[in-house]
Amino acid sequence: MSTAHVIADDAEALAVAADLAADFRKDAAERDARRRLPHAELERLSASGLSAVSVPGEFGGADVSTETLAEIFRLLASADASLAQIPQSHFVYVNVLRRQGTHAQQEFFFGEVLRGKRFGNAQSEAGTKHVQDIRTRLALRPDGSYVLDGVKHYSTGALFAHWIPVLARAEDDTLHVAYVPSDAPGVTVVDDWDGMGQRTTASGTVRLERVPVPADRVLPHHLTFQGPQLHGAVAQLLHAAIDAGIASGALAEAVEFVRTKSRPWFESGFETAVEDPLLIQRFGELAIRLRAAEALLREAARAVDAARGDLTDDSAAEASIAVATAKVTAAETAVEIGSALFEVAGTRAALDSLGLHRHWRDARTHTLHDPARWKVQHIGRYVLSGTRPPRHGLL
Repeated sequence: MSTAHVIADDAEALAVAADLAADFRKDAAERDARRRLPHAELERLSASGLSAVSVPGEFGGADVSTETLAEIFRLLASADASLAQIPQSHFVYVNVLRRQGTHAQQEFFFGEVLRGKRFGNAQSEAGTKHVQDIRTRLALRPDGSYVLDGVKHYSTGALFAHWIPVLARAEDDTLHVAYVPSDAPGVTVVDDWDGMGQRTTASGTVRLERVPVPADRVLPHHLTFQGPQLHGAVAQLLHAAIDAGIASGALAEAVEFVRTKSRPWFESGFETAVEDPLLIQRFGELAIRLRAAEALLREAARAVDAARGDLTDDSAAEASIAVATAKVTAAETAVEIGSALFEVAGTRAALDSLGLHRHWRDARTHTLHDPARWKVQHIGRYVLSGTRPPRHGLL
């Protein structure tokens, strides 16, 4: 791909996202059932210009608000949660370039993004002590370039990417990000993801064996967390938007199913399921939960936007806490509505051929990215004692 449409502003970005979501929704169940990877859909997304909407204006991008970016992800996830998950890392690593890239690096990579090139992700590792225990190594060569060695897992987007940002430790043990072409010598992307949900994200393994990396393709990621930052808040906000989108999609399918297919319970005395007062009550409860999750998502996005305009320790903390609140609520709501779909729709909704279970499977899988209980701890400490949350990429 060499060209892509360039989106002008927030309004166009939202209109494009809504149109794409409407199209992607049509075959979402079939893609999930057959595990048909969305190569064609991602090409459409890139060609539409949607993957470049966070490129700064000085480099030719729309530089949309965080609120718009979150709404884009919510719309896409309401149609297909797997497809929406794939570009999440793309936007995270665009953000890394915004904060730590040199002007030359920004000019090159933002140009790539505007042409429709996609970033993947190779950051998590399996079998290490914990999620922050990164053992992939970035070794300096005598000529000033580097060599990468390591194995990455849960590498969402890597199989579809033109560039794979790799999180690795330099010889002084500091974290860096190396932006590596997906077809670079020594790079192998393995499609071995077999999760029960998010089935078409291809979040498999990336093997890195003596991969050559020029010096100008490496960024000092550890500097991201020195001083007030919004890296983690933006990354987590997009996850919250995906959860809210899953909840929205699940509720919409439940409404349609009950309206058109469910039979009334014989004891209700009504002719249709939609007249059943117990179902009416449950749908009201679920709608309230969804509206609360969506409202908190918008509030969190606005807090991030406010902090972007005046970044201090206090504004960054406020944004992180707002995002954590939205993420906890959206995650709970997605799992609840994904499950309640069957409760309200009845036995027929459980038919495997209908694929309605994908909403719960996607919610249950996606919400495992990081434990909500720790977010609740940080929120509690902030409320009780004003303790600012820690600076890392998961908050």
